[in-house]
Amino acid sequence: MRPAGKKAVVIGAGLGGLAAALRLAARGWSVTICEQTDSPGGKMNRWEANGFRFDTGPSLITMPWVFEELFEAAGTRLRDHVEMVCVHPLAEYRFDDGTRFIHTANLPDWLTIVRRFEGGDASGFLGFMELGARLFEVSKATFFKQSPFDRPDPSAARVLRQLPLRHGWGAYDKTVRHFFRSPQLRQMFNRYMTYVGSSPYRTPATLSVIPFLEYAFGGWHVHGGLYRMIEALVDLGRKAGVDLRTGARVTAITHRTGRADGVELESGTHLDADVVIMNGDASCAPRLLGRRDARPLPETHRSMSGLMFLFALKKTLPQASHHTVFFSADYATEFRHLFGERRFPDDPTVYINMPSRTDRTMTPGEGEVLFVMANAPANDGDAWDEPMVAAARDRVMARLRKSGFPDFQTDIVASTTWTPRRMALHYDMPGGAIYGQTSHGWRGAFLRQPNRDRHVPGLYYVGGSTHPGGGTPTVLMSAAITSDLIRRYEGL
Repeated sequence: MRPAGKKAVVIGAGLGGLAAALRLAARGWSVTICEQTDSPGGKMNRWEANGFRFDTGPSLITMPWVFEELFEAAGTRLRDHVEMVCVHPLAEYRFDDGTRFIHTANLPDWLTIVRRFEGGDASGFLGFMELGARLFEVSKATFFKQSPFDRPDPSAARVLRQLPLRHGWGAYDKTVRHFFRSPQLRQMFNRYMTYVGSSPYRTPATLSVIPFLEYAFGGWHVHGGLYRMIEALVDLGRKAGVDLRTGARVTAITHRTGRADGVELESGTHLDADVVIMNGDASCAPRLLGRRDARPLPETHRSMSGLMFLFALKKTLPQASHHTVFFSADYATEFRHLFGERRFPDDPTVYINMPSRTDRTMTPGEGEVLFVMANAPANDGDAWDEPMVAAARDRVMARLRKSGFPDFQTDIVASTTWTPRRMALHYDMPGGAIYGQTSHGWRGAFLRQPNRDRHVPGLYYVGGSTHPGGGTPTVLMSAAITSDLIRRYEGL
């Protein structure tokens, strides 16, 4: 039975909002989700054209057991709702000098590649993975488990003593340079910091846990597209009584009683609540609270955005990989353009996700779906009008041509473009910053928005802009942390 009066309103039907709603509903809460767009999923969404299906957000899932735990909390099993497919190999990497190799989780094959680039020595890679494994054990007991301002429990305190200070306590790029001599491997491992929208030259070495996670636990695709995960969560939520309202834009978080007590919708409707959970960008909360000093997240504190082209091709490319990265000639210069000069790079690194190489249900038959992305700054003033998009697209295509990717432009049968400006407007994200604030420095990486508001009782946060950060598994961790905090402070 649902206890009377225990109502939660979730602002945003992104992955984190859906997960938090599902966890609360399983405990008897009456939950309403208010989503401003016409479809749930937030950035983890879908676009379809001519029988081709595209995921418009995340293109890979890591740490699949985090998803399994969510489904178990809802009283069911992940495998009864979606089919997870391990992507093998992980990716293909192509470099400006013509070098290319396949990144595989098959250890003998991968060590052969490492030795080829490291002068016959694979000890650097093994040491880097050992560092990542130790950081993972510490993270499991602390960072992944609780809000940053909570005091660690005794068992976590014991694990903290194992924090590797050497190489795990400094600049990420410096640590990569310690373990690898090859410029190609350095560039490859530096790219992992873009997983959190940040620069490898400004992030702390503790984030070395990210490449370890992908290598140790693999990269996963959801059969039918990652949006199937959203559909499964929505279906479970509805069966649990969650009221999902699309086209319901929240204009204010009310706190007339000294604590969050509901939301106002653009339609004029007020929804009462015992708790409000913010699943939108956390930096937008002060504005919704009506604070006079509310300001958007400063540009210099924002994670990267992206310029994304979705192309449906009538031609099949059987030699292509599911994931391919085409590196720029000078990575340091690229990130100086992105974060120092805050402009689209002259020579961008380009990432192509082609899930139709693994999953033919993404196409109507022949052909491919191409998700083409280059990093971009999250600026408010960038117009991203037709001339700006055309100039950036030319740079993207120039990098693909130089890296040997086949010319596909005459085979395009449908396409759409997502610019930082489009993301900013559609998802209400400052400048289109995909991960909220950057992970630069210790404060940016580890002191993100806490999951419980420190000034407004009854207000909680979940999602990529909230602790513990961006990425599908960490977003689900934020939902688990927030759900536990609500249990602790709200009595259910």
